[in-house]
Order: sequence, then structure tokens, then C-alpha cells
Amino acid sequence: MFGETHLSTHPPLPPTTEDDRVSWLRLLRSRRVGPTTFHRMMAEHGTAAAALAALPDVARAAGIENYEACPLPVALAELKAGRKLGARLILARDPDYPADLRDIDDAPPLLWARGNAGLMARPLVALVGARNASSLGLRMARRLAQDLGAAGHVTVSGLARGIDAAVHEATLATGTIAVLAGGVDIIYPTENARLYAAILEQGLILSEQPPGLDPQARHFPTRNRIVSGLARALVVVEAAAKSGSLITARAALDQGREVLAVPGHPMDARAAGCNQLLRDGARLVRCGDDILEALPPLSPPGLAEPRGPAPLPAPAAAPAPQRPWRQVAALHAMILDRLTPSPIGEDQLIRDLEAEAQVVAPALLDLELDGRIQRHPGGLITRRD
Repeated sequence: MFGETHLSTHPPLPPTTEDDRVSWLRLLRSRRVGPTTFHRMMAEHGTAAAALAALPDVARAAGIENYEACPLPVALAELKAGRKLGARLILARDPDYPADLRDIDDAPPLLWARGNAGLMARPLVALVGARNASSLGLRMARRLAQDLGAAGHVTVSGLARGIDAAVHEATLATGTIAVLAGGVDIIYPTENARLYAAILEQGLILSEQPPGLDPQARHFPTRNRIVSGLARALVVVEAAAKSGSLITARAALDQGREVLAVPGHPMDARAAGCNQLLRDGARLVRCGDDILEALPPLSPPGLAEPRGPAPLPAPAAAPAPQRPWRQVAALHAMILDRLTPSPIGEDQLIRDLEAEAQVVAPALLDLELDGRIQRHPGGLITRRD
């Protein structure tokens, strides 16, 4: 970011040409331009093309010399990659961009969508929770999601293992949206490949990242603001005291969303975050009716979705290879055994393990999210004890 605040979340008329879409992509993908700077530049200059032309001067004023915007071929390559997937690029100016999401301060300027984009026009409720969820937590997540789906609401979650996966599975028939931290075509974790394919066929996959981008730890908090921003309310089913679910809850509160939580046993660490939210004023959830009472009524209640954009073509997704839980756990143990507080290069670690990079990379991300390893500049990794 260049350090200035976002002035407006209400851009003017929709763009009408392909050049506009390319300019939006170039502006957003330029170095040091995030959503807040993007919106400020658009408010000041009116069009993405004018903002692109002004970027070098803005950077120079911020002390950055020889600044260059995102090259045109990079933006064109992203467009080509998205269209090859059958994905659609939805800009914040487009009429089918979700209105609730557009109103948050750091709304994503664009979204890549695969599946039924019409689901975004229906009332949305987000449900999130622990990846290492308990059996009771998973049952509760499924029941709440099914109750919401039966009442006419679409569920939103993040396609993570645990609570997220249970929510998506329970509402495939009634409508579910998965928001990804990486590219719209990147399945993480790979064990959810079949679920991803089912959502692609019956629901909607969203991401603000370029197609083909593998998720990094820093992408998950920014993904979480979209999960909460899309929805009328956020329900936390199980969450530790320090977890991504609580990051999502804080984002929801900042966005003015209703936050609800399922209580848990005080001695269960997986319930500590939910109990903390309840202590701080979140609504308590015992059943689906508790959520529905906190939401504005549907009009007309519970009927079919309004007409929206036609479903996007959903090319068959080739399921990614799935690894049994025991193999995943064994790989985690091997990685941790080889790491110490002294930094080692990721490439060196992969060579030491004599494993393929595409197998080790997801395991490293798992361990990073669990706080068991730490990344450092230069591709170095250490173990956190």
C-alpha cells in the first residue's frame, strides 16, 4: 500500500470494454497496490487506465523510484488462464458483484468465479470453524447448515477440512459458496478434491487471487474477510482461542455483520474461541432457529432464488490425488524431525526428504497454519517449538 486511506466503496458506472477489464487487472496486480489503494486510486482518477498512468508519480511521491505497473502481458495471461478454466471475472462495478461485499472498506476489486454465480444474489450466511473439529462439532455444523439451506439461505465457507467441509457437504443441494485463499482452480487441501468438484457442479467457487496461485499463509486472513463480507451473518461452530475462525469473526464485526457462536465445554480447547466470542457479546446458537431469528426475514420467505446470471460452465475437474491421513501425518512428522530453530532452505528440505515438491508444499502450509513452522525471507524455514 502507499499509505493513504480508502475514500469510497461506491464506484461509478460499470465498465463496458475489454480494455477496462484488462486495466483493472493491471492496476490491482501492480506492486504495492492492494484493494484499499486500488479503490483510492479509482476514486481519485475515475478510471483504471488513468490510475495506471498516475501510479509512477504516486510511487515516486512515496519514495519509490523506477516504479513500473503490472505489465500488459501478465494481465492478458491471467485473463486467458481464467477463461481456459471456464471461470468468469467479476468486477466490483459489475451488476452481479455481491452488494454486501461491495460495501466493505477493503472490498476485493475483482473476483474469479467458477460455477453458479446466481447464488450470490441469494441471502448468504457464513459458517466457519476448526479444521480439527470434533465429531460433535461436525454434526452441529451439518445440522445448522441444513437448517439454513432449508430456510432458503446459501452457506459460505472456506473449503478447509473440518467444519468448512461439513458445511459445504450439507448444503450442496440447497446452495453453497466456497471462497479460496489461492487461485480459483487450486484445491487446498487436496483431500477435498471431490468436494471441490461437487461444489463446482452444484455451487460456486470464488477467489480474488489469480488462477494457478498456490495459497500462502498470508492469503488466508484476506480470504476470510471475503467469507464474512459476503454474508448477512457469521456463525462460528468450533474455534480455538487463536485461530483463523476468530480472525474471520473480527473481520465480520468490523464489517458490521452479526456474529454468532456455538458454545462448548470450557475444558475443550476447540471451544475456547467460541466461548470467548460469547463472553464478548456474540449471539449464542443452539439450533438453526437461533440463527434465523438473528437474520432479516426473507421476502418471500424460503422460496426459490431470484433470477440472476446464468450458471457458468463448469468443466469437469480432474480430482487431485488424495493422500490418506496416516501418510499426511507421517510426512508432517518427517518434516518436523528434519527442522530445527536454525533456518534451512525449502528446496534443501525437499531434497533431504527425497519427495516431490507438490507433495511437500501442502504439508508445509499445513504446518505453517498450525504454527509449527515459520517461514523466513529467502525461502528459509525453521521449526517453532
